[in-house]
Amino acid sequence: MPNSKGAPTRAANSTVGNGGETHQTASTPETRLTTNHGTPLSDNQNSLKAGGRGPTLLEDFILREKIQHFDHERIPERIVHARGSAAHGVFELTKSLSKYTRAKVLTEVGEQTEVFVRFSTVAGGAGSVDTPRDVRGFATKFYTKEGNWDLVGNNIPVFFIQDAIKFPDLVHAVKMEADRAYPQAASAHDTFWDFVGLMPETTHMIMWAMSDRTIPRSLRMMEGFGVNTFRLLNDKDEATFVKFHWRPKLGTQSTCWDEAVKIAGADPDYHRRDLFEAIESGNFPEWEFGVQLLSQAEADALPFDILDATKVIPEELVPIQIVGRMVLNRNPDNFFAETEQAAFLPTNMPPGIDVSEDPLLQGRLFSYQDTQLSRLGTVNFHQIPINQPKGCPFQNLQRDGHMQMLVPKGRANYEPNSLAEVGEVGGPREDPKGGFRSAPVAFDGPKVRLRAETFADHYSHARMFFHSLTPVEQAHLASALVFELSKCSFEHVRNRVMGNLQNVDADLAARVANGLNMPLPPANPAAAPPQDMAPSPPLRLVGKYPDTLMGRAVAILVTDGADGAIVEAVRSAVVAEGASVKIVAPKVGGVTLKGGKALPADGQLAGMPSVLFDAVALVVSAEGCAQLLGESAATDFVADAFVHLKAIGHTPEAQPLLDKAAVQPDAGVVDLIGDAKSFVAPASTRQWDREPKVRMLA
Repeated sequence: MPNSKGAPTRAANSTVGNGGETHQTASTPETRLTTNHGTPLSDNQNSLKAGGRGPTLLEDFILREKIQHFDHERIPERIVHARGSAAHGVFELTKSLSKYTRAKVLTEVGEQTEVFVRFSTVAGGAGSVDTPRDVRGFATKFYTKEGNWDLVGNNIPVFFIQDAIKFPDLVHAVKMEADRAYPQAASAHDTFWDFVGLMPETTHMIMWAMSDRTIPRSLRMMEGFGVNTFRLLNDKDEATFVKFHWRPKLGTQSTCWDEAVKIAGADPDYHRRDLFEAIESGNFPEWEFGVQLLSQAEADALPFDILDATKVIPEELVPIQIVGRMVLNRNPDNFFAETEQAAFLPTNMPPGIDVSEDPLLQGRLFSYQDTQLSRLGTVNFHQIPINQPKGCPFQNLQRDGHMQMLVPKGRANYEPNSLAEVGEVGGPREDPKGGFRSAPVAFDGPKVRLRAETFADHYSHARMFFHSLTPVEQAHLASALVFELSKCSFEHVRNRVMGNLQNVDADLAARVANGLNMPLPPANPAAAPPQDMAPSPPLRLVGKYPDTLMGRAVAILVTDGADGAIVEAVRSAVVAEGASVKIVAPKVGGVTLKGGKALPADGQLAGMPSVLFDAVALVVSAEGCAQLLGESAATDFVADAFVHLKAIGHTPEAQPLLDKAAVQPDAGVVDLIGDAKSFVAPASTRQWDREPKVRMLA
């Protein structure tokens, strides 16, 4: 709590661990942290591992109790990633990785594998909106010939925490506050930033979370990442570290923050609708699939630890090799049966793919299975059709259980057994050669609750990410921090976060402090001194994604008496470039064009605001414009398009409406008379040069 002057009071008995993590120790026996059964805990920051960088041990009953309790806190929706949208599709391998793995899905070029992909927000419940500032889940279920492979990742390549034992604390902090049950699907509140300020390891992820990456334009326009470091194993059981990447064909695109907020009110299902309608219309979303591959020696030579999920491997150090493509081509037939009941498990891996000792991944291996037992209510959730392997049979000697949907045959439900010797069904047997084998990694060290010293650098990658962004994106990130911290009521929380930002970039910290009109606090002590890493341009968005109308949406606002030839010219020009077009009219019944022809409308002006589109065209008559001047929805339609940096095409008759909406001439404001195609180029991108004219950024 702050003292009477509002200054932060240092938490009692705070220490810093080997990895720079914060340890807060009890001052009396009555204040000790214990298990549910009263056993006092010596360390609530680190899971029990075989050596500082070794795998997490099954005997860690403290980790298991904490995560198991967390996994069962909510039923029946997912505790995190509750709001999701999904689609079916196919994955095709284009380059074999047979040198590195024996997994057929990654070695058989040209082979098509069925997939089911679920996108999701993290913090909100199933009934929340699609467009909050939030990380997005990107989970892919491959139905391979050798069993299901679930690549369960996010649209961000790093994570908030380094050890899975902190996951319940992270989610409790970012979810609705426990006493008041708000805010929903938002991180702009005290408990989240209190946690962030006390956990310097979150700093890199905070840079990503406050960037434009967490307000995506569309689920079709997001990158995907496996987040954790995995291993590939070849026929000789030789191991190679691997990071998995998805790259959207349409480019990685975002919205503006004000735009995302208004979309939430105008269409809470914006992303879900966009994905469904794109597939329904045959505009199938597509991603390239890439890998970063490292030997043990190459990993050891990096200036950071690849087992640390708060670190990213810059493409300049380890290039991404594109080895496949994925196309989503079919919507679910039933949302509940497929999207809701889909169960993704990081433990689902075919032979030739294996885990690493990443302590975040190690906890996930337990947690996902456990939470499905609670959510779906049975150990037989793998028998639900969406979860069943499709590329191969599945069979074992596990029997019975709630909702058993198969009818196993034979009397043997154990092995070894000899019933086959007398002509009865003996059941399936193990396959030493073709079955799953783990990487033969040697470990030598005491059982410890310890964060490796190689995990102690919490700021260098955050600094590298910030310096990799364009000035436009840096301003957005700083402004997002100002917005979020302005929602915190505790001054000491804001000061602690700004003290962490000082270790990232002094100018960034100063911009945030100025945006809050607060004194800039000194830098917080760093467990390891931040290093200057070379910027990585592939991490930016602006200037990286293609200027294209492909996959985008354009609105044409029309009134009675409008010129139908211009409407058709605009429609034809943008459709030819791959965009969809919606006709918006003052009334849903449509309009009567000049000459008497009726033009049906796709939506009413008040119900289809410009925030739902990537560009707008105003094709109006003088009389129609005069009527629109008395309609606030029309003014908002134009003003929002302008401040959200979108192209605005218009006929001369629309000038009074442009003037009322305070639209200033620039390259993105286009006269449609004479050449409707001139609208295409500015409509294919945002007008970033306009931004300083329309909003104050940090």
